[in-house]
Amino acid sequence: MNDLLQGKYIRFTIAAVLYLLLVIWIGNYWLLLGLPVIYDIYVSKKVNWSFWKRRDRKNSAFIEWLDAIIFAVIAVTLINIFLFQNYRIPTPSMEKSLLVGDHLFVSKLAYGPRMPNTPIAFPFTQHTMPLTKGKSWSDIIYWPYKRLLGVGHVKHNDPIVFNFPAGDTVVVEDQTTSYYEIVRRTARELQARDNFSNPQPRPVSQYMPMARKEIWDKYEVIYRPADRRDNYVKRCIGLPGDTLTIKSGDIFINGKIVEGNETQQTTYIIGTNGTTINPKAFERLGISKTDQNMLSGSAYYLPLTKPNAETISKFTNVISVTPVFARKGEFAPHIFPYDPKLAWNEDNFGPLWIPAKGVTVKIDTSNLNLYDRIIDVYEDNDLKVEGSAIYINGKPADSYTFRMDYYFMMGDNRHNSADSRYWGFVPEDHIVGKPKLIWLSLNKEGEGLRKLRLKRMFMRVR
Repeated sequence: MNDLLQGKYIRFTIAAVLYLLLVIWIGNYWLLLGLPVIYDIYVSKKVNWSFWKRRDRKNSAFIEWLDAIIFAVIAVTLINIFLFQNYRIPTPSMEKSLLVGDHLFVSKLAYGPRMPNTPIAFPFTQHTMPLTKGKSWSDIIYWPYKRLLGVGHVKHNDPIVFNFPAGDTVVVEDQTTSYYEIVRRTARELQARDNFSNPQPRPVSQYMPMARKEIWDKYEVIYRPADRRDNYVKRCIGLPGDTLTIKSGDIFINGKIVEGNETQQTTYIIGTNGTTINPKAFERLGISKTDQNMLSGSAYYLPLTKPNAETISKFTNVISVTPVFARKGEFAPHIFPYDPKLAWNEDNFGPLWIPAKGVTVKIDTSNLNLYDRIIDVYEDNDLKVEGSAIYINGKPADSYTFRMDYYFMMGDNRHNSADSRYWGFVPEDHIVGKPKLIWLSLNKEGEGLRKLRLKRMFMRVR
């Protein structure tokens, strides 16, 4: 009765019920072995689980602070895994929807929290230790992909935080560029040097093995598991099973045009009568200094929203406002799936079918480049091509059934966004969460209190 009055059984009951609910949510009933530990912590107290603290006398202030820090680290880590996480916008790929310096509250519950692949890691780091620059996680324990029940599903136009799919292999000396793009770029350079003196040029694909060898010999190349790849934020344009097409910058999903957001940007050439535009006018429109590119004394090259383009067109010294799009049929070698026969570019792309879980497609050497990375990397099969024959896990294959859903992501800053047009599909196991609100916004071009964008703080993300 005295124990009951002390409240230890009440505290144990509350902790045990919460723990049981967590076990049921996770679905791993081996975790029930943790109940005796909870009982000992609150009731029997046979083991000193906080071994850094003494039970028989008062602890020093340092130990008390250490105990508080350890508790805070554990609590915040669990919150980051199961509930929400902070994310800072580092690049302008989503402007003007999300600005560089915005700090986002990212909900893990929106689509269901994902259990970590690498649960042993240094707290609050994505992949790199703060001082040593070494990797911040351990490979001792690796858990397969598992997503817990969430409150919703990914929808068209959702802004989404996800792990960079092409970030599995990284060149340490150039982490801002995809390893695969570095290899392709090196292959194109080798091809250009060879073809300069070769009357019979060879396709770039024949230079890929040489390019890979050159990169591995020249740089340090490392691997990162899915949950340790860089976090990106883009907008979901295509869902599993959709067919996506881009025509002169306009997006079509299943044959229907997708209306753009008011904050979506594209690139314009602004012609003037020879005079410059007042920098204060750019500032009032929220056009950053880094975006103010001058082509000549009378022309600007600017990423603009449609409302901003209309406003600038009314300036007395502006004579033309022209959107810039790549020409149809103009092959861009950096655009997925990097096939000159398709001749796709940033503004003219597809039609491309987005894979859906459980769907079977016919495959041959004419369309394998659309799905080879899914088969070989994301879904961990042994894929080999010998002539016109395709082998999956050692067996001849003319079809493939997808084991995961995939998504097509694009940045709102259409001509300044490395997105699915450049590296393809985003697998479901890379989805991190949905940004809900901006809790802090800092302008790097501002000074003093002007660095704070007060109007954006606690603004809902749309």
